[in-house]
Amino acid sequence: MNNFFEGLEALGFENLDKLTIYEEKQETQDIPAVEKKETTEEDCLYEKSYTCPVCSLNFKAKTVKSGKARLVSTDTDFKPNYSVINPMKYDVILCPYCGYAALTQYFNSLRATQIEWIKNQISSVFKTKLYPNVYTIEIAIERYKLALLNAIVKKARMSEKAYICLKIAWLYRELEDKDNEHRFLEQALKGFLEAFEKERFPVCGMNEHTLTYLIGDLYRRTGDTDNALKWLSDVLLSRNVNARLKDKARDVKDVIKEDRQKNQNKDQ
Repeated sequence: MNNFFEGLEALGFENLDKLTIYEEKQETQDIPAVEKKETTEEDCLYEKSYTCPVCSLNFKAKTVKSGKARLVSTDTDFKPNYSVINPMKYDVILCPYCGYAALTQYFNSLRATQIEWIKNQISSVFKTKLYPNVYTIEIAIERYKLALLNAIVKKARMSEKAYICLKIAWLYRELEDKDNEHRFLEQALKGFLEAFEKERFPVCGMNEHTLTYLIGDLYRRTGDTDNALKWLSDVLLSRNVNARLKDKARDVKDVIKEDRQKNQNKDQ
């Protein structure tokens, strides 16, 4: 007898003998899973419109879509490491008509005299080049070097030239080209040292303590551990330095001590 509702007839509920308490589980056909398309670097890019401050012509440049670059880690000298796409490759805006190139943050910052210098020394000899939809590291380096040349011609601040050199060094690190990485780290260090003495803070978005730390790490990376320890100690001994930056300074000092210990063991 399967009528679980026997006795409810008096309440007006009849013919409930076939009603079950639980629905019978229906066999369903397996629906094939839709394969999720893997995001490519090209999927992360779009073309942004610019007006060149030198020649006044309009053009488009590859730009990374917001939220597409995923930060995985950061090196001790602040080099960011990303998955899917490295936005650093697309941070140079280059006018294809006159050859003016600069980091995105500096692109529109030009005085009238600087425009004339660029027209005379860059635009007069520039030959345009068609770039592919996706940039290789080598292409990015080429564009950064053109931005550095423009920075020299327009007599940019030392910090701007130093920052370009630092980013070129980071790109060479991606290629595991240690010689060229070292060359440009040295130039970045030279520029940041002068900027530390002569420019107002913030410098390239860094306050005094952050730049002090960076100079310390650049000294370490270019082989001058004595000066590295001096600048890193300045960070650790300074007041009003956030705990995170002090931790980074301690970590770099520990790396220096470990490297020295390894070298001593080799010499014994």
